Amino acid sequence: MANADVVTAPGSPAEPGEHADPTSDQLSADIRLVGRLLGDIVRAQAGEETFELIEAVRRTAVRGRREGETAAVVELEALVAEQPLERLLNVIRAFDWLSLLANTAEDVHVERRRRHHRQTGSTAQPGGFEVTFDALRDEGLSDDALADLVADVRVSPVITAHPTEVRRKTILAVLESISELLDRHSRIPEDDPKRDEIVDLLHVRILTLWQTALLRLSKLRVRDEINEALRYYEASLFETVPALMSALETMVTDRTGREIDATGVVAMGSWIGGDRDGNPFVTADVMRLATRRQAEIALGHHLHTLERLSVELSMSARLITPSPELQQLADDSGDESPFRADEPYRRALRGMYARLYGFADRVLEGDLSELGAAAPSVDRPPYETLTGLVTDLDVVIGSLRSHSADDLARKSVEPVRRAVAVFGSHLCGLDMRQNSAIHEQVIADLFAGAAVSDRYLELPEEQRVELLSAELLNPRPLRHPTATYSELTQAELDVLTAAAHAVRTLGAATIPQYVISMATAVSDVLEVAVLLKEVGLVTVAGDDVASSIDIVPLFETIGDLADAPTTLATLLAHPTYRRLVEARGGRHEVMIGYSDSNKDGGYLSSQWNLFAAQAGLVETARDAGVRLRLFHGRGGTVGRGGGPAYQAILAQPPGSVDRAIRVTEQGEMVAAKYAHPALAQRNLETLVAATVRASCASADARTSRFEPVMASLADVAFETYRGVVYGDDRFASFFRQITPTNEIATLNVGSRPASRTKSDAIEALRAIPWVFGWTQCRLMIPAWFGAGTAFEHHAGDDPERVEELRTMYDEWPFFRAIVNNMGMVLAKADIDIGRRYAEALVTDESMRSEIFGRIEQEHALVRRWHAEITGSADPLADNPLLARSLRNRYPYLDPLHVMQVDLLRRYRDGDDDELVRRGIQLTINAIATGIRNSG
Repeated sequence: MANADVVTAPGSPAEPGEHADPTSDQLSADIRLVGRLLGDIVRAQAGEETFELIEAVRRTAVRGRREGETAAVVELEALVAEQPLERLLNVIRAFDWLSLLANTAEDVHVERRRRHHRQTGSTAQPGGFEVTFDALRDEGLSDDALADLVADVRVSPVITAHPTEVRRKTILAVLESISELLDRHSRIPEDDPKRDEIVDLLHVRILTLWQTALLRLSKLRVRDEINEALRYYEASLFETVPALMSALETMVTDRTGREIDATGVVAMGSWIGGDRDGNPFVTADVMRLATRRQAEIALGHHLHTLERLSVELSMSARLITPSPELQQLADDSGDESPFRADEPYRRALRGMYARLYGFADRVLEGDLSELGAAAPSVDRPPYETLTGLVTDLDVVIGSLRSHSADDLARKSVEPVRRAVAVFGSHLCGLDMRQNSAIHEQVIADLFAGAAVSDRYLELPEEQRVELLSAELLNPRPLRHPTATYSELTQAELDVLTAAAHAVRTLGAATIPQYVISMATAVSDVLEVAVLLKEVGLVTVAGDDVASSIDIVPLFETIGDLADAPTTLATLLAHPTYRRLVEARGGRHEVMIGYSDSNKDGGYLSSQWNLFAAQAGLVETARDAGVRLRLFHGRGGTVGRGGGPAYQAILAQPPGSVDRAIRVTEQGEMVAAKYAHPALAQRNLETLVAATVRASCASADARTSRFEPVMASLADVAFETYRGVVYGDDRFASFFRQITPTNEIATLNVGSRPASRTKSDAIEALRAIPWVFGWTQCRLMIPAWFGAGTAFEHHAGDDPERVEELRTMYDEWPFFRAIVNNMGMVLAKADIDIGRRYAEALVTDESMRSEIFGRIEQEHALVRRWHAEITGSADPLADNPLLARSLRNRYPYLDPLHVMQVDLLRRYRDGDDDELVRRGIQLTINAIATGIRNSG
């Protein structure tokens, strides 16, 4: 860690285009700096012998990667073989911290590049508003049409809790400080003594990391996940969302001459505290906690910003003349202090603060202990709704402009007004989610108790729909005060009651959607409507029904995706349910699941079936005269729907992005996108810009001719994937032996169990640990297995068909995104590392030889066809920045794999030493950190 090649080989060629970017050298300098500081700390804290071992391991790994020496692996194994466990743990920790520090330096570098491009007036970056608007204008979109389109766009990133974010909140806070210090360090001239001061501070922060435990002592609770997600509002979102809306409005006005209101363009969402599917720890109490904490964060923020404004806006009536409306606010404020007699803005804002505090007191039901705001100094009646506060802030803005303080209005007050309008008292929309199998059990229990039917679960679909339809129009409740219900039924009803209370108290935006996992039939949706009626979230008046919540079926498996258009058509043809849809503005939301469809049928099949399902859903909704909004359940990895957001959205079928999109943000990707304002701004701008652009997409006959080819490829890939993963009875055992999946379950990284049941079958395993496990052994089969055979089967040695695949890649954004995302994973996959896991950990030689041999064969096929289709043997030829990043991190991933294999072998051979278990957990943590998008 003392030399220049901590993570980069000296003399590595510059990436294409990087020679013009002076910030590139700064990245290498930053990594060398943090590596040197970490090395000094390791030497001082763990001793010279440990430091020399780490250096020897690092040098061997670097040489092995640089020169392609397979002997380096044998040397690595020999270096760590006889080391005391305590020393090995320090080696693992050192490489883990180096990975985190390198990741941090790369994130700083990304923002530095963007800042450099802005300062030098370089061409606007792809994926932003400017490039998108220019492209639409070039394509003939009128100024009025653009303004109308942007004003109507609705984008909702939904933060979910999944056990792939392995970093602790404490560590994230220190890394944020290191980011700021690295950025400041790069801005100061080399001869400035302040650089040394920053280096000293970096040393302190890295020392703090070294002496901080990487692993949690206890498993995360849902309340911990709630608080972890909410930290991103103070970290970036309170600042970024209003600023982005302002920038969007300004750009539209500058380009079209039209003024628009972009306040509703971005609406943040969450599943944390509302997602009960397979998580028994999400209870009514947890839902109450989630909605309450969201309200406390939002209202606390608004109160603090009003308090700040009451200090800032010190203008004297002796020097300016406020508007009559502002003067009235001041006179009505109740502030009689003689020291502010001539300061109308301060007086007005103190009255507004008091009214907001009173509102908070009402909606939080008198418990303001976590609000973090002081009681007001004046007594004023509370706002009925926060619309009143928005109106008063408009008065402040108008008054400032009336005496030529426009800049003050724009810079200080408008962001506060926007934040109140956007985040309200709810902060973000909390979705509810539950599995359809649970709903039917609850309905059966309620029907039996109300003497509607004592055999609901035995009824065919038609009879279920008939019963549910009648109950949906029946205003009387199903629950009877003397009936006894199962524990499951009571728990579900308690959650729904808590949700209804939150909606009544904080507004309908608090819980906007109810997502139904494993939705396969109309009855699955009607069951939820009946349950919502029980708590007043669906109301009945004669033949009229209305819902406070969107009911959202989630189609996840390959079969469910294929049937989704038919299911939606039947649902929209149901007269009572259709009235519910009309009462929601004639719009219907459908969620599609990337993770389970991939686990069910493999990457290529999943991607095509998702595409085909969307196209069918669009046609169904259009035929029914309903606006469709799609909710994409994407994960961080390609195997779970991940990949560049802009390209992914543009690759959707025409008509599927109709001015609105919702998308999950999961696992470690939340920190990667929202940890800093600059990251959040870029991510949100990309989502909005892509939604605007995709909303203008139209069917292209040139690419539609490729769809039969894609369908055929998907069918072959499906059969190939299913034949191995589900067709070989030994595969579940192979998976659990070659991956540390069982050991992953011991990491305290999430509240949700790894499996839906106690079964060891692949079907019972959640998609997240499925992907996470394959990532640890670097095989990553969820993102490519089956594709090679599909390409080979379709094209083989036929030059025309090979050229057809190349044309598809060149002309069809959907296919190009599939192939490029596959290339990203192929660059991270390493068949040699996977083979070491197989040889060391899979005990049955026949099983190992046959199954791993099939994986190896498929990997060779997909690498060959990826090169054939793209025209490059380098799977990252079009992504030089990622290629450089991976080159940087490979040398310290290799030793981690060597140590993980050794520790897993020891543990499975019966060595139950606490240090062995901790070492395994540390390597899992470290490899996930190095790969970055691990689940």
